[in-house]
Amino acid sequence: MASSNSYKLRCSIPGHEMDVRGLAATVFPEGAFVSVSRDRTGRVWVPNSSSDKGFTEMHCMSGHSNFVSCVCIIAPSETYPRGLVATGGNDNNICVFSLDRPQPIFTLKGHKNTGHEDCVRGLAVISNTEFFSCSNDASIRKWLVTGECVQVYYSHTNYIYSLAVFPNSQGFTGEDRSLRIWRQGECSQTIRLPAQSVWCCCILPNGDIVVGASDGIIRVFTEAEDRMASAEDLQAFEDELSKATIDPKTGDLGDIKLEDLPGREHLNEPGNRDGQTRLIKDGQKVEAYQWSVSDGRWMKIGDVVGGSNQQTSKSVMYEGKEYDYVFSIDVNEGGPSMKLPYNVTDDPWLTAHNFLQKNDLSPMFLDQVANFIIENTKGHVVGPAQPAGGDPFTGGARYIPGSSSDTAGLGADPFTGAGRYIPGSGPNPGAPVGVADPFTGGGAYSSSALRQTTNIYFPKTDGVTFEQANSSQIIAKLKELNGGAPQEHKLSEEVLESLERLLLSVCGLNSSEPAPTIQQINLLWKASHWPEDIVFPVLDIMRLAVRHPQVNESLCGEAEGVQLCNHLLNLMRPEGRPANQMLALRTLCNCFSGRHGRALLMAQRETVLSRAADLATVCNKNIHIALATLVLNYAGCLHHQPDLEAKAQCLSVASRALETVQDKEAVFRLLVALGTTVASDQTAQDLARSLGVSSQISKYSSVSDPSKVGECCQLLLKELQ
Repeated sequence: MASSNSYKLRCSIPGHEMDVRGLAATVFPEGAFVSVSRDRTGRVWVPNSSSDKGFTEMHCMSGHSNFVSCVCIIAPSETYPRGLVATGGNDNNICVFSLDRPQPIFTLKGHKNTGHEDCVRGLAVISNTEFFSCSNDASIRKWLVTGECVQVYYSHTNYIYSLAVFPNSQGFTGEDRSLRIWRQGECSQTIRLPAQSVWCCCILPNGDIVVGASDGIIRVFTEAEDRMASAEDLQAFEDELSKATIDPKTGDLGDIKLEDLPGREHLNEPGNRDGQTRLIKDGQKVEAYQWSVSDGRWMKIGDVVGGSNQQTSKSVMYEGKEYDYVFSIDVNEGGPSMKLPYNVTDDPWLTAHNFLQKNDLSPMFLDQVANFIIENTKGHVVGPAQPAGGDPFTGGARYIPGSSSDTAGLGADPFTGAGRYIPGSGPNPGAPVGVADPFTGGGAYSSSALRQTTNIYFPKTDGVTFEQANSSQIIAKLKELNGGAPQEHKLSEEVLESLERLLLSVCGLNSSEPAPTIQQINLLWKASHWPEDIVFPVLDIMRLAVRHPQVNESLCGEAEGVQLCNHLLNLMRPEGRPANQMLALRTLCNCFSGRHGRALLMAQRETVLSRAADLATVCNKNIHIALATLVLNYAGCLHHQPDLEAKAQCLSVASRALETVQDKEAVFRLLVALGTTVASDQTAQDLARSLGVSSQISKYSSVSDPSKVGECCQLLLKELQ
């Protein structure tokens, strides 16, 4: 019979689509709790009847534009008799919800945390005079409210993201890859979980512990025998744990030398303490076991991967396959490692690309991850090394949505590292001799005086588009995703061939390819409604296609244009996928290349700019540059029009974006948009002054890298004097 002070699994709740990042027990309803997740939602869970050990979702809350990382409960009051739920997100906002509506009743902007020797990740109140904190420095500290640290606890071996206090305040829990239960200053129990990251925990009034992990599963552990899972479920949990993989670099396994490890006979000796870890050699494998005091036996907690003796040819098992290496990569907000399997015959760029896609990480990490692989497999690379920025599919420039294999200069992509795309790139016949064109970067200023007196930045009235493309890679990605698409969404070979011909035609890569047909355009429109997790290569084709006069007319005409606009705006909603948001913005920018597109976007200006402005809070420089370009294109179209209301919206959106945008290229385009809006229009200048634009942008006047930011800002300030 299990000991009364030993926790066992009660139930598993597969409720969220992504990592669970925060948990908190509620005051009402009794026994309920709230979870928050990277899927940008918060959910309230209530216990089922006494005969059912599970929980049911009672309420779902959404309001963050990025993932939600923490949650706390505000006690009931006369105004809010059921209490409030406050959530903090990676969008820098705090949302306050009632249990009566899914949208927040308050949104608080701008919040930062400090403390410890590294990031403070969690706080828990002990009493009205004491509290705990946990940190990336792997410590838990007990503080007085006067600021004095009275005790430091060490047992965790990696980042600690969450802790919670037991109802009797006699112990607390924290987590790394484990849940550790402390009583009176000592770690009394260690519970390992079969997940790469254990993000959060909370304690219910009855003493049960709720844990949220990176696999999207919430697990509840209990000391009460009548609430423990069945013997079959407990065995299933232990089996799942035994199949996990463990990185020795997490800190609690030490240096691993296969030849020095004992065999299974070592498991006949009892452990010295609960949670003690022991490594066992089984042939060429290394297995990790943990001592359970309550069960009086060693429990397998996983296979060790990534050690020096594990990196021999085909020696590491991961997810049922053999690899030469299984690396640990730290790219997730300073969080625990994610596993990256690799064989020496693999392309490091393709491996890095697949790793980022699998873990929903930004493509901006591609170089970092690929170079990590190359650096750590020196001497074991088969074939020639890929050049920097190499493509995972062809060996050329890599595919990132909207990117190019072209050289830097005209149309070079600002996001791929192959060169910087600057608005209006191309010869500027109006530029004085010897003065560098700010949009091509060519030439050089002949004197500082000429630089200061010549405005070559605004007004910018010709549309800025995203021309860059690598057609072969877009099609390769489209076919790859189509191969894994659900059967009801699979595209036929004929459709794929039509889309490929359309892409070649609009990119002008095949002079023999006829102009796009209505059938091809209709197929593109239909394919653009693919599931949002795989639609991005189709959006990339649409981005390029709308530049073609025939496609521009077909998709942006009076009848179809509103449908296109609504579809792109739906993809741009704040909770959408960043790649889709970026490509939808770029497609709108490219619509300005044709008269039908310009007419459509001017007619839909208020709605389009309002939705686009919401994306300024998304932490993604690709999105910010596309947003700035869209505002610039609107400003260019409005320059010769006496539409003060429209210009006011451009000023407002650009000003609002400058509050959060950090990327200098995006800042530059927003400054050009502001300059274009106010140039030669005294009323617009007065409006900009009333909005405080001068004081807002003055900080950019001294920027020298790149110099165009500072120069454009100085000219804009002069315009507003």
